[in-house]
Amino acid sequence: MLNLQGNNDIKYIFALKVEKEMNLEVEDDKKEEIGNAITSADSPVGIDAKKTHIIIINKLIEIEKRLDKLEKK
Repeated sequence: MLNLQGNNDIKYIFALKVEKEMNLEVEDDKKEEIGNAITSADSPVGIDAKKTHIIIINKLIEIEKRLDKLEKK
């Protein structure tokens, strides 16, 4: 298991590698759309955690269903 505690250089290199390989870029209009959907003035961190998790879980379920369909072909 990879232990990244205490070594910022390794963390930085790992983050760059993940970003490069996973293409984590999000278009500005999409960022704004998602940000508006999860923003909460009542939250100390600025987002509605429950709504955010519902969106993520729903998207994972959609992906799982699509993957199931592809595997059955």
